[in-house]
Amino acid sequence: MALLERVSTLLRANLNDLIEKAEDPEKLLKQLVLDMENQLLQVKTQVAIAIADQHLLERKRKEHEQEGSEWRRKAEMAVARGHDDLARAALERALSFDRLTKSFAAQVDDQKLEADTLRQTLQKLEQKLNETRAQCDLLMAEHRRTRVVGRATQARQTVGETQEAALRRMKNKVHRNAADNAAAGEILTPPSLEERFRSMEEHEQVELLLDQLKTRASLPGPVQEALPESTQA
Repeated sequence: MALLERVSTLLRANLNDLIEKAEDPEKLLKQLVLDMENQLLQVKTQVAIAIADQHLLERKRKEHEQEGSEWRRKAEMAVARGHDDLARAALERALSFDRLTKSFAAQVDDQKLEADTLRQTLQKLEQKLNETRAQCDLLMAEHRRTRVVGRATQARQTVGETQEAALRRMKNKVHRNAADNAAAGEILTPPSLEERFRSMEEHEQVELLLDQLKTRASLPGPVQEALPESTQA
C-alpha cells in the first residue's frame, strides 16, 4: 500500500539529517509533524475500514455456513421421506455453500492479518508522532535559542563597532581641539623677555638707519660722499 510506504518513510526519518539539509529547520519540523498527523489520521481510517471489512467477511462466512447446515438438514428430511433426488440436490447446494464458507474463512484470515498489520502500524506511528513532537519541541527551542544568541552576538559586535567609531571620532576631535588650542595659545601668549629685547634692538636699528637716510638726504653731494662707510651703511 502506498499509505504504508509513506508511513514507513516517516518512521525511518532521521530528524537530525533533515534539519541539517533544511534552509528553515523550524518550518521543516512543523511540516513533518503535520504530515505525520495526516498520515496517522489516514491510518486510523484504514484500520477502521479493515476491521469493518473483517466483520463483514466474518458475517458472510457464518451466513454461508448456516446455509450449508440448512441444506444438509433439508437433505436429511428428503432422505427420511424417500425423496433421494431432492436429497441429492440439497447436498449439492450444501457443498456449494461449504466451498463459499471456506473461501470467506480464508478472506477473513487475510483481512484479520491486514487489520492487525494496520493496528501495529498505527501504534508505531502514534509512538513515533509523540516522540517526534517532543523532539521537535526541543529542536525548535534550540533553534530559537541559537538564533537569539546569534542576534545578541551580532548586536554586541555592532554596538562594539559603533562604540569604537564614536571613540575614534571623539579622539580625533580632542586632538583637533588640542591643536587649535595650542595654535591659539601661540598667538595669544605675550612675547618672552628675550623676544622683547630683540624687538627693541631691531626697532632701534631701524630708527638709526632711518636717521642716517634723513641725514644723507639733507647734505649736499660732496659732503655725502665724505661720510664714513659705517654711517652710510
